[in-house]
Amino acid sequence: MFPVGKIEIVDWCPEWPESFRRKASAIRSALGDHALRIDHIGSTSIQGLAAKPIIDIQVSVATFEPIETLTEPLWEIGYEWRQANSELTKRYFRERPGGERTHIHIRRLGSWHEQWALLFRDYMRVHPEEHAPYVALKRALAERYRENRAAYIDGKSDHLWAIIRHADRWAADVGWTPPSSDA
Repeated sequence: MFPVGKIEIVDWCPEWPESFRRKASAIRSALGDHALRIDHIGSTSIQGLAAKPIIDIQVSVATFEPIETLTEPLWEIGYEWRQANSELTKRYFRERPGGERTHIHIRRLGSWHEQWALLFRDYMRVHPEEHAPYVALKRALAERYRENRAAYIDGKSDHLWAIIRHADRWAADVGWTPPSSDA
């Protein structure tokens, strides 16, 4: 079992993109063509945005089955499947104890949740004016719910939905489509 630990928000770190590239390369080698896309998502993927120091990686696949095509190769490179994850639209993996903090979200290619993560990232990358209010909220929630991850996540919900509404309008205005895979 993983210790929950305290929620910590830190300033953006220029080493995060390289950490992603290193991890993505290992994932690409492990999963091969089963991984249709490998993308850096979440706050660590958005230059200048403060974040929890955890690299979020989204791997897009055609299917989750057979699950061993995911679990066995990822185990070999240091990640374990968190079967208790309640979000049924993904398969969730984390570093094994002692490994560098990493969340791997495996989703079906083209699914709504896969697209949501990419749209959020791309919108936030080109709208730095959205950063300060989001960071202020994350820092306040981290202070208030230091050891209650569920309350921290729930506290961000309304703000995230407001951002995604802006992102949806932006996507329609610019004709956004997901860019090429990051790895």
